[in-house]
Amino acid sequence: MKKVITYGTYDLLHEGHIRLLERAKALGDWLIVGVTNDSFDRERGKLNVRNDVLERVDAVRATGLAVQIVIENYMGQKIDDILKYDVDIFAIGSDWEGKFDYLGEYCEVVYLPRTEGISSTMLRAASEQEIRIGVVGCGRIARRFVPEAAKVERAVVAGYYDTLREAAEQLAAESGAGVVYDSFEELVDAVDALYIATPHLSHYEQSRYALEHGKHVLCETPLVLCAEQAKELFAIAEHNGVVLLEANKTAFCPAFNHLVTLIKSGLIGDVVGIDASESKLWNEEELRRELNPDEAGGSLYEMGSYPLLPIVKLLGTQYDNLNLYSRLNDKGVDVYTRGIMLYSGAVASFQLGLGVKTEGNLVVSGTQGYAYIPSPWWKTDYFELRYEDQNKNKKYFYSWDEPGLRYEIREFLSAIVEGRLRSSRLTPEESVAMAEVMSRFTERKNFFEI
Repeated sequence: MKKVITYGTYDLLHEGHIRLLERAKALGDWLIVGVTNDSFDRERGKLNVRNDVLERVDAVRATGLAVQIVIENYMGQKIDDILKYDVDIFAIGSDWEGKFDYLGEYCEVVYLPRTEGISSTMLRAASEQEIRIGVVGCGRIARRFVPEAAKVERAVVAGYYDTLREAAEQLAAESGAGVVYDSFEELVDAVDALYIATPHLSHYEQSRYALEHGKHVLCETPLVLCAEQAKELFAIAEHNGVVLLEANKTAFCPAFNHLVTLIKSGLIGDVVGIDASESKLWNEEELRRELNPDEAGGSLYEMGSYPLLPIVKLLGTQYDNLNLYSRLNDKGVDVYTRGIMLYSGAVASFQLGLGVKTEGNLVVSGTQGYAYIPSPWWKTDYFELRYEDQNKNKKYFYSWDEPGLRYEIREFLSAIVEGRLRSSRLTPEESVAMAEVMSRFTERKNFFEI
């Protein structure tokens, strides 16, 4: 008996899907159909899938063409399924030509002709409007954002603004789309949502203006450097029914979220300690802005939200005490900062360096084991759960799509599409808590210079 397997989302099941399944079935005696689950679709950037996975499975089953249906949950599952079900032929639409040649090691790979003139994307597009995004601040991070946005459905970068018009024009030319605006206000009027990638001290005023004008905002981290400002911005967003999200890429990547889920499920017992570090050993020319006191330079303001993320996710936003220890340069900017946060039953530490190098690991200590995430842990693609009995140790591997901004863009657009005003992956309360640490540093509360 010859077994054939094929995969798809099968959203809004249409004639094109049915013809493709018929062609796949004709290749053998037993057709297995893999249907992608909802979370896997979101991880691949498919934000506007109309039918949930059970509805899509039922639709495929109703065709009568599939002998067996499996749900695709993760990258790499195709190889596992081919081996598990002893598959002879892997079949997929011709629009994927060449992409699955690597499966030829395990079975025959066949690319099937697709039905022209119809697709789920076309059916959805007839009733769905794209989300027009305006980019504010066209420097280094924005240049990564624009090509990443192109990988997320419904995202359209439609406009640019920078105080240096040349920077905006250059980014628009590189992307080949979008309009350069003469003022921030004109850009806000022209788009549905804003991506704010300006220097830290501009975030508050620009985010507030956009939110007050009913626009969704994805603002680079740190959102603001003051807890009261963060609270105000989230209150404005809620009042106006728009999304405000801090663009912390780690918070939205699949591996980090799985790590948090496993730890919260108790696999290492109660969390009693967290140690997180990040540093950049660049020269002073490369760190010109990051070390400029007039632009809120320094290791804590620049990178602090990343090591603070696992602390507030796993231990919460309410801590009993925070001490900060910093080495300052001759301009009063911290080139190294270490923070010690005391919780009830737990303690967390973070250390940051600009021009100072430290081991960039994340270690979460528990009463039954610990989690180890190697540097650069903020680009999580691998972690281990380790125990006293080393035979119980388990390693977890994931894909990290560099530079990682697609994760935050995907969550931002998903929240807009679904009408969610908050994300469980980085809540307003967590963003406020991280801004509170920045506030304490600014006010030099429990601060010690080393």
